[in-house]
Amino acid sequence: MGMTQKRETLLEELESAQGLEALQGAIEELREHFSVDHMVYHWVSSSGEQYGCGTYSPIWVQRYLDRNYIRVDPVIIGCYQRFHPVDWKRLDWSSKAAREFQKEAIDHGIGNQGFSIPIRGPNGQFALFSVSHHCDDDTWATFTDANRRDLILIAHEFNQKALELEPGRTPDQQRALSPREVDAMTLIAMGYSRAQVAETLSISEHTLRVYIESARFKLGALNTTHAVAQAMSRGLIVVSNG
Repeated sequence: MGMTQKRETLLEELESAQGLEALQGAIEELREHFSVDHMVYHWVSSSGEQYGCGTYSPIWVQRYLDRNYIRVDPVIIGCYQRFHPVDWKRLDWSSKAAREFQKEAIDHGIGNQGFSIPIRGPNGQFALFSVSHHCDDDTWATFTDANRRDLILIAHEFNQKALELEPGRTPDQQRALSPREVDAMTLIAMGYSRAQVAETLSISEHTLRVYIESARFKLGALNTTHAVAQAMSRGLIVVSNG
């Protein structure tokens, strides 16, 4: 009964979280409660932007980003093709890149066992809630069997809260590009260099950078190329071929 009450309390805290820092605090408490090495919530937008909170070391998180491991990570690749929770052992680790990634992840303390819950959301959003640990297969099977339902519930609660808290997620906010942002993105889409765009709009390159970053944020884009593609696909900028 004590365990159940504790989980109810943790879920209530998660529901009332007021900021991303509170989500980070919640996931650390949940990791302690379930007595696992790591617990992570990882969000990927349709344009490739990423947000996450969890208990991996900052060194591993930075290395993951620097090496662009999202492209070879069997957990991301495998869960993107699935709608149901999956044990990491059932994913495809056969490629050389995947095996090297796995070895490095274990070296950084991620654990040899994992369980991930894929979550689909609005506007092409894809999220993953993962739990990982270092133990033998039988111990892990017992853990996942006992906790599967609670973990799925927690995963969806995290996703709902992250959607509420992340800025610039709603279509209305994403579409509200200013006239200057539209001008800047249009010229970049036409192939102008940043210097040429700044000169054409009679602004400094620093000011141009502010416009581009603002547009990128509103569009939920990972970089300028993504932002241009998003703006064009939504009809926010029109580039003639003439």
